[in-house]
Amino acid sequence: MEAATAPSSATSSRWIGDKRAQRSKIFDAFFSRATFVAGWGTVALLVWIALQVGYSALPAVRQYGIGFIVGTDWDTNNDVYGALPLIYGTLVSSALALLIAMPLGVAIAIFLTEDYLHTKISGIFKFLVELLAAIPSVIYGLWGIYVVIPITTPMGNWLNAHLGWFPLFSTPSSGPGFLPAAFVLAIMILPTVAALASSSLKTTPQALKEGASALGATRWDVIFQISLPIAASGILGAGVLALGRAMGETMALAMLVGNNNQISASLFAPANTIASLLANHFGEATGLEVAALMYLSFILMALTLGINAVAEIILERTGATIRHL
Repeated sequence: MEAATAPSSATSSRWIGDKRAQRSKIFDAFFSRATFVAGWGTVALLVWIALQVGYSALPAVRQYGIGFIVGTDWDTNNDVYGALPLIYGTLVSSALALLIAMPLGVAIAIFLTEDYLHTKISGIFKFLVELLAAIPSVIYGLWGIYVVIPITTPMGNWLNAHLGWFPLFSTPSSGPGFLPAAFVLAIMILPTVAALASSSLKTTPQALKEGASALGATRWDVIFQISLPIAASGILGAGVLALGRAMGETMALAMLVGNNNQISASLFAPANTIASLLANHFGEATGLEVAALMYLSFILMALTLGINAVAEIILERTGATIRHL
């Protein structure tokens, strides 16, 4: 009786194992197909959006051609449109914001990951930094109007009065302009830079840092010669993501940049960006202006994708260099 039971139990176990293996294969096949569909679906969605925007922009493309990109006027009464001041304003405001946010974000990441604080206190600081991302952009815009602009206006006027010969200070500050917009934009992208830079710095092997310390390296030697080089590609990726958000930011820029379609090297000159112009004009646009705005949208999309593509190449080369260290 017992001898008969033993083979039966073994057969039952094999049957259960076969069923589990079969279910696992079915799940793996389903998951593989689902990820395949999701991946190519994302690509298809991106292509569909680009085609839709491009198709809507065709009337302006036929009317202005490549001259739209180098044109400097935006006259809705005479249907004369040019994107150069808007492209310039978008790139300059985003670059200034990134120039401010990157050192601050990396400094915060070092402060939070290199054992300067107790773990619990570090968690509180990290939460407070990430909380900045939850503040609506219109609140940032209002804060910029009532706090930042009153600070930058007298500073800009003083710099213009004493250093007006320098192109960056060649105009007095009338309130809205590149500098207050860039400063507020830097605060808005700071959580992205700090969070991703922290994650990159945490990838540094602890044994490598301890070994360097045992050989006599100071804490700052470890940070600058080990942690930062290893995390460089991740920090660069953080900058790229932050730049993408900065280029697409709308409400705060519309409130702070000045909405003036001109090209100026001065930090205090009012300017305009593609996103803020779209927000201000699209609701009331008719006829050819709608196509011109869609042309602008296509340019903004191309700029963003181009910057990300270049950054991806840089990331690959940086990663390859680090792996050979």
